[in-house]
Amino acid sequence: MQDEIKRTIEVLRSGGIILYPTDTVWGIGCDATNESAVKRIFEIKKRTDTKAMLVLVDNPAKLQGYVDEVPDIAWDLIEMAEKPLTIIYPQAKNLASNLIADDKTIGIRITKEVFSRNLCTQFRKPIVSTSANVSGEPTPANFNQISEEIKSAVDYVVNFRREDISKPKPSSIIKLGKGNIFQLIRE
Repeated sequence: MQDEIKRTIEVLRSGGIILYPTDTVWGIGCDATNESAVKRIFEIKKRTDTKAMLVLVDNPAKLQGYVDEVPDIAWDLIEMAEKPLTIIYPQAKNLASNLIADDKTIGIRITKEVFSRNLCTQFRKPIVSTSANVSGEPTPANFNQISEEIKSAVDYVVNFRREDISKPKPSSIIKLGKGNIFQLIRE
């Protein structure tokens, strides 16, 4: 796995787009601080850049580098989550501007899956994670369901967990606001 992470990091550092396993479904990803790479993902997905994408990090301590303030309730939600949880935080910072939503929010998930967690740790930056499909088409449940169009559009397809035929579900999504107010977007 270490050689695979090293190769993937080389692609990310060069501004490339990857197709990789995450703690939920397979994702299309890039360096979340690289505006050109983020733009390419929107093009691959045939998606308008007004529809936000989320980022993965490996550790809750890294949240403070990408949002102005982590609401207290976020720490409780992260600690109590039994399945993958994406939290939409207000006042995003230090990310590609075209990744941050118009209302200045960003969705961030702390990944616990072995490959994506190690990738985030060693890359030392957040990584975009968006489902491996063209916008509006069904989300592939595993690698074998990803279209050739998507596979051929990325710069590198990770050679890890391709044979996994489990059917993971997308993460829960909670949007946080000021004063510990939150909204359940997807259970």
